[in-house]
Amino acid sequence: MTYQNQILARLTDNERGRIQPHLSIVRLERGERLSEPQSKISKVYFPHSGVFSFVVELPGGGAVETAIVGNDGVFGAAQALNDQVSLNSVLVQMSGEASVIDLYRLRDLALELPGLRKALTGYEVFLFGQAQQTGACNAVHRVRERICKWLARMQDIAGDELPLTQEFLAQMMGVRRTSVGEVAQTLQRDGMLEYSRGTIRIKDGKKLRDNACDCYADVAGHYKVIIGDDPLET
Repeated sequence: MTYQNQILARLTDNERGRIQPHLSIVRLERGERLSEPQSKISKVYFPHSGVFSFVVELPGGGAVETAIVGNDGVFGAAQALNDQVSLNSVLVQMSGEASVIDLYRLRDLALELPGLRKALTGYEVFLFGQAQQTGACNAVHRVRERICKWLARMQDIAGDELPLTQEFLAQMMGVRRTSVGEVAQTLQRDGMLEYSRGTIRIKDGKKLRDNACDCYADVAGHYKVIIGDDPLET
């Protein structure tokens, strides 16, 4: 079987042969919750399409996104390896398909297969780094740069057409809806994107990345150093 998830695609034929019988493909719809804060989870998800958002929900209301996972990653690896609870809400931001495995089955396989264990722990290191970068980015960079970074990252893992509203984007980034609207207008005027009916279409990804803050390149660099090149492009 050919996997569209980069973590699974990195495994050797032997490792894939061991894990494949325990995987099932599920369809996940936008808005589904995969975990709640301080909760135990029972399954681990390897997205093939779609996007997951790690979200910190604030006591006074509102929420801020700290990391996103697409077909480059996995959700639930840390819990499988260390029997820990999920600290964040994890939501399906964009609908798609994922390979799913029982958490305890994956733990057993990771103990037996060093390559699988390395892939899972490596991605968790990257995910932690992504969350740290997001915190620093939210503190010091301008809204325009942050939006360009976020959209460029989304293009990398989800393609050119993103079914996202400006209101949702503002909530995930912790900024005012009017600020997102103003930036979206300038990006559309400059030919980087097109926005209509709750859908953002990326028109010029290179220009978008050129206008993003340094965090975009930093996160991409972290992934390449820790995980490696995309095996789906080779």
